[in-house]
Amino acid sequence: MNYAWVAFFLTFVVWFNYAPFVTVIREELHLTIAQSRTISLCNLALTIPARIIIGTILDRLGPRVTFSAILIYAALPCWAFAGAQNFSQLVLSRLAMGIVGAGFVVGVRLVGDWFESDDIGLAQGIYGGWGNFGSFASQAFLPIVALANAGFENWRLAIALSGLISLGFGVLFYLNVQNTPPGKRYQRSDRGGMEVTSRASFWVLTLTNLPLFLVLGSIAWRLQLVNFLTPHTMYQIWLFLVGLFFLQTYHTFEINREVILGQTIYPAKDRYQIGQLFILELAYAVSFGSELAVVSMLPEYFEETFNLGRQIASLVAATYPLMNLVARPAGGLISDKSGSRKWALTLTIGGVGLSYLMMSKINPSMGLPWAILLTMFCAFFVFAGAGATFGIAPLIERRVTGQIAGNISAYGSVGSVLYAMTYSLLPQTVAGNNAFFQIIGVTGMVVACLCALLLKEPKVAKGDAESVTISR
Repeated sequence: MNYAWVAFFLTFVVWFNYAPFVTVIREELHLTIAQSRTISLCNLALTIPARIIIGTILDRLGPRVTFSAILIYAALPCWAFAGAQNFSQLVLSRLAMGIVGAGFVVGVRLVGDWFESDDIGLAQGIYGGWGNFGSFASQAFLPIVALANAGFENWRLAIALSGLISLGFGVLFYLNVQNTPPGKRYQRSDRGGMEVTSRASFWVLTLTNLPLFLVLGSIAWRLQLVNFLTPHTMYQIWLFLVGLFFLQTYHTFEINREVILGQTIYPAKDRYQIGQLFILELAYAVSFGSELAVVSMLPEYFEETFNLGRQIASLVAATYPLMNLVARPAGGLISDKSGSRKWALTLTIGGVGLSYLMMSKINPSMGLPWAILLTMFCAFFVFAGAGATFGIAPLIERRVTGQIAGNISAYGSVGSVLYAMTYSLLPQTVAGNNAFFQIIGVTGMVVACLCALLLKEPKVAKGDAESVTISR
């Protein structure tokens, strides 16, 4: 467990090591505001396909190999970003960094195999909370590293050092971690793709995959707006994404051909409903998705809204991810102990929507202390909602937990990209910031209503204490 959360923690340190240095990098490399916000967007882009792909690899190779590879790989985009001299190099290195964001999926499977169903929410909450704490560490400590070495402008050293630490821990992880507890067999999926248990689930899965490709297409459009891509290249990328969508759909059909054609019928205890998975995906898009987008913009937001110095603004913004330490485990614990995982998730997602609507009222006349308290209040529900989501996710079907976690967490990245893109298109004013928080708040309330109306309670299958399904 300790190795799992430290590994996740380090992936978040490197994934968000750009956020505390946004303004200094913008000034040093003479970027426009649109360009600096686009870099934040690129940081999230490839996380979407990476989480699905990593989930599939994970179910075949296991957490030990998969997480080690991600941690070692993370050093490369860190060093590339630290050495970047222009906008194009910054964009390419942050696109490559997005793959590191898939590390979360690995720990979900690892923790799920080491803990029993009754404690899975709290265990996943602790893992997620302490891991997400890495975004706090980036904002609070990387500026100190830079300042201790010739000033805040020495951001390159701080970012390069975070990559070196990730590489070293990747080696330690490989040498010290087992996939499962002694005596427990690792359940592998050899299908190489998402397993469905009914014909209807196949079509629902196809529809829920569509937004993933639409969001990737919108990122290409955003890169074209800042002249990183030509219109011709953007159209080529769109055509490629259309082809990839149909290729993935055909691949999923081939994997599940017998089920889709009615030649194989799963027993009721082995079925799970993809529609229920989609509700969890939306919940994670609102909770974790808003977290990623807000963490990326808060240092700049506080710096400009309250006229703060860079280091102070970074420390103030760090109060948001700081809440991970208690809120995400609390969300998991509430899911375990409340007696209803469905209503635990519904209420926390409703809190996400309400608290973001409250954050939309922040303005310079409010006073910084009140703004900080309101930010922390909002953060509690955001992280608790993510914890409650993964209080359910590992209970859907254990043999494909990696792929299920990959799909849910990919929607977290979809939410983050949509929110970050919305922010990048809004005016850099108090009214623009308020509109950004209002948009998140309204979507949160809508998803909370969907949870209340459509989500079903997970049930333990009879005769198998470890087989927990959301029944069809």
